[in-house]
Amino acid sequence: MHCPFCRYPDSRVIDSRTSDDGLSIRRRRQCPECGRRFSTTETASLSVIKRNGVVEPFSREKIVAGVRKACQGRPVTDTDLALLAQKVEENLRATGASQLEANDIGLAILPELRQLDEVAFLRFASVYQAFENLDDFESAIRQLRIEDAQRATEA
Repeated sequence: MHCPFCRYPDSRVIDSRTSDDGLSIRRRRQCPECGRRFSTTETASLSVIKRNGVVEPFSREKIVAGVRKACQGRPVTDTDLALLAQKVEENLRATGASQLEANDIGLAILPELRQLDEVAFLRFASVYQAFENLDDFESAIRQLRIEDAQRATEA
C-alpha cells in the first residue's frame, strides 16, 4: 500500500478491525518512510460479467432497481427490496467466486423473490428464464403450486 503522503511503496499495519456489517476491514497503517498514519478499508471485490463481455463491480442498487420493476403494484416495501438485495449478495459471496455472470445473479434473485412475492417472482422469472409463451407461464405456475402443496404436507 503506497503512502498517500510521500508515495513510499510500503506501509506497516498497526491495527485491523472488522466493520459493523462484517463485509470490510478497516486498517490503520503507518509509513516507515515519513512516519505518518492513515486508514484503509479493504473489501473483497465482486465483479459482474455482463452479456456483452464488459466487467463491472457488483451493485446491490442494480438488484433493487431490477426487482423494483417486477414488484410494481405489489405490496413490497423498499426495506423488503434492500433485504432481498443483501441476501442475494451474501449468497453470491458465499460461493467464493470473484466474478459472476449477470444471468447467474438474476437466477440467484429468483428464490429470494419467490419468498417475498410470487407474482413479482413470475414477472422476474419470465425475463431470466426466457419465457416465450403462455405455456411457459402456465408451467411455472403449475410448479409453484406443486411446491406449495409439498410444503403444506411437510408442515
